[in-house]
Amino acid sequence: MQNPAVFVPHFHWDREWYEPFQVFRHRLVAALDTVLETAEANPDFRFTVDGQMAAIEDYLEMRPDNRERLAALVADGRLAVGPWLILLDEFLCSGETIVRNLRMGWAAAAELGGAMPVGYLPDMFGHIAQMPQILARAGIEHAALWRGVPGSVDGHAFRWRAPDGSEVRTEFLFDGYDNGLDVLLVPDQVGRALGEYAEMTAERWGGDPLLAMAGTDHNAPDPHLADWLRRASGEGRAITMATLDEYLRGHVRDEASAVVTGELRSHVRGNILPGVLSVRLGLKQRMAVAERTIDHAERMNALWSRRDDTPFLALAWHKIIESTAHDSVVGSGTDETCDQVAARLAEAAQTARAVRDAALAEAAALVPSDGHLVANPLPFDRIALVEVDVAAPNEGTALVAIGPDGSTHPVQLVSEAPTVLGDERMDASQLERVLRRIHRRELFGRLIDRYELTPGALVFHLAEVPTGGPFDLLNLRRGVAAAAAAHPGEWRVLTLEEARATALVPVRVPASGLAGFRVEESGHAAATAPSSPPATATDRTLANGLVEVTVADDGTLDLTGPDGTVLYGVGRLVDGGDRGDSYNYAPPAQDVLVSEPTEITVDLLETGPLRSRLRVTRVYTWPAALSDDRDVRAERTVPTPVETLVEVRAGEPFVRVSTSFLNRSADHRLRFHVPLPEPVTTSAAAGQFAVTERGLTAEGGWGEYPLPTFPAATFVSAGAATVLLDHSTEYELVGDGSELAVTLLRAIGSISVNLHPLRDEPAASEIPVPGAQDLGMRIENRFAVVPSATGWQGAHAVALAEEFRNDVLVTRGTAAGGTPLPPDTAGLRVDGEDVLVSAVRRVTDDERGPGTEVRLAAMRDTASTVRVTGTFTEATTVDLLGRPLSRTPVADDLTLALGPWEIRTVVLR
Repeated sequence: MQNPAVFVPHFHWDREWYEPFQVFRHRLVAALDTVLETAEANPDFRFTVDGQMAAIEDYLEMRPDNRERLAALVADGRLAVGPWLILLDEFLCSGETIVRNLRMGWAAAAELGGAMPVGYLPDMFGHIAQMPQILARAGIEHAALWRGVPGSVDGHAFRWRAPDGSEVRTEFLFDGYDNGLDVLLVPDQVGRALGEYAEMTAERWGGDPLLAMAGTDHNAPDPHLADWLRRASGEGRAITMATLDEYLRGHVRDEASAVVTGELRSHVRGNILPGVLSVRLGLKQRMAVAERTIDHAERMNALWSRRDDTPFLALAWHKIIESTAHDSVVGSGTDETCDQVAARLAEAAQTARAVRDAALAEAAALVPSDGHLVANPLPFDRIALVEVDVAAPNEGTALVAIGPDGSTHPVQLVSEAPTVLGDERMDASQLERVLRRIHRRELFGRLIDRYELTPGALVFHLAEVPTGGPFDLLNLRRGVAAAAAAHPGEWRVLTLEEARATALVPVRVPASGLAGFRVEESGHAAATAPSSPPATATDRTLANGLVEVTVADDGTLDLTGPDGTVLYGVGRLVDGGDRGDSYNYAPPAQDVLVSEPTEITVDLLETGPLRSRLRVTRVYTWPAALSDDRDVRAERTVPTPVETLVEVRAGEPFVRVSTSFLNRSADHRLRFHVPLPEPVTTSAAAGQFAVTERGLTAEGGWGEYPLPTFPAATFVSAGAATVLLDHSTEYELVGDGSELAVTLLRAIGSISVNLHPLRDEPAASEIPVPGAQDLGMRIENRFAVVPSATGWQGAHAVALAEEFRNDVLVTRGTAAGGTPLPPDTAGLRVDGEDVLVSAVRRVTDDERGPGTEVRLAAMRDTASTVRVTGTFTEATTVDLLGRPLSRTPVADDLTLALGPWEIRTVVLR
């Protein structure tokens, strides 16, 4: 008996790609118009809207009158929408962003009648390890996907297991999400073609119906599809039309026997296009900034603000999630498309920043104007080094920081500003033009403290915090007018600022808390000794009692860790050609690797005691581009100075490193190498709620070379080296596992190339994208290196990565001068080894009122005990969609037992 066939009409809609969003939307509206007309004309017609609500939202913006028509089809089960807001790239955003994507998509679908309960992931470039847990904790039992499935899966379904043990049944779209189209090429021959396809793939289906995905990119199905299938159904095989949800929950019967655990990044049955991890560096950095800013904004708004800014935060989240689309943040679009993604991420960060700063301003209103407020976005105590602008000390005196309890702490001056801001000579008749510069009391970004008006001279004394009493601008105008009339001719206008300096101040800030301080001249008071050994420096060495850095003769760094582990040659830069495209790196056949600088200089910048810094400048001669023969780098070279700023702070067990250069070369890849004390066979990289271990190779197959460049989001560790990251990037273990290489830049000039040495088929059209070369751009990367023989867990990399990525927030107080500093105040505290807090945000329940939602993730393979402390009396465990699971009365603290790699969400009230 022939297996029946189930056709799932759908389209795959890239919101933006080789055309910008608005151009694609114009096509989208026409396509969905066709879908609506086809469905209303034929009761048998079904349609699956690609698993993402963004397509529906974009459509309804242009066709608001069609909402009820869509809702009627959803209610009738003939139109499947959601559950995602957008089909994302899973590796280039945070785990929290993935959760918000699902929640916002689910909520939007609910307003239209309900979401398709299927984790549809048709075209992502690989899949994260924790996706099964994310889906399962949202109550979703099924997934469907194409790329990344390993060769061990020989059927059409498998059980996909997350590191915590959660599972979802996963439909393997082994022939892609358009496998049904080939049998529809000749409408009168559908029955025959379907029979041939069924015979070719029979071993995949077992006793289940054949799934024919009848759709592709950016096109609605033919309105005659139902008629074609009706005719073919009479040729010996039952043919049904269904949504994807109907197929998975109503037609399949065979138990999926294969089990796959963890991430899906195999090249066996489809290209995973790993080069997207490193192309268009700026988009990856903007995504990290936007995610970090909204995370801080939510925490500040939830814990320290009386104002509910949820609408602004929802807007910012929507823009971030839109930008995670698998052809957006990856950078595989045209230049104008990528410019729009960058602008959208900037808007998201700006919106979130406004919420963050408003909450900070509420707290700063209790701090005197000669003091500063520090807010800690992380749920554990920390000593943070903050940089503030202060009045410079008089000669022979020093500055100290004073806390609310009167304790004093050392201050490190790092620069002093000029005191003369303006020295002008002009005719008396022009003095009114000077006065127009004054806005109430502000002049040149400072405030007028006092002024001196004498015949032929006007002197302004400016200060950040005036002490000279009230200022009357109208009185000044009258005085200047009278003096100018009495003393015509040349006048001197001198604008002086009090001596200013930039100071580093160590501030102990409670968990999720606030701390205030002011900086004053020390007088006879002695500053409290620092709690950790000072940061020190010589011409080529930095140290702080925990780590030590020495600049070698070749400009690389020798790092010694707290346990005596030494990493030699850190920061070797290797530049090579790249004849690939936005999807895949490809070395030229005759590559020229440049790793030796032609010139090296070392400058000592700061000597401590709180921070020591030096700058290593290495000049390289890189080929300017590829030659006319793309398999050869050009003979013309350009000298490129690369500055490496090396920094050690008192109390930190890692070395901060940042690199900067003006990119003058095209078609190349630059990597930062960390040689290891001995070769390794595995690496571990932190990503979306998990730390994933990988080997030296990837599983090959299909038409793509399995280059073992892998994603990392917050840190990557290999042997005795752990690198803390500022943004998502790619890395590779090279030299048979003897070196860790982190990509700093990959510059290419085409979305896709037709002939690619590491990929058989084009990934898209060969469209030039000169912006992806980053020519003339300042390329900056920052990270930190932790030398530790105990690896990432022994080095406490989960906590260190959070501390490295999340600076404290600092602002000047706005209360009246003379107001005492308020006492330090703690917020929410979370204690637990290797536990990540991915969200702290304000939520509101119509019945139970406001609460604080906290999301925790155990980032290790053993159980964790977590203690949450704050001012709350009730804790409700909820699923990832916010639906309550259990409620517990508590008294200011909550102890949770988390399983290995478990994600847990609680709402505190």
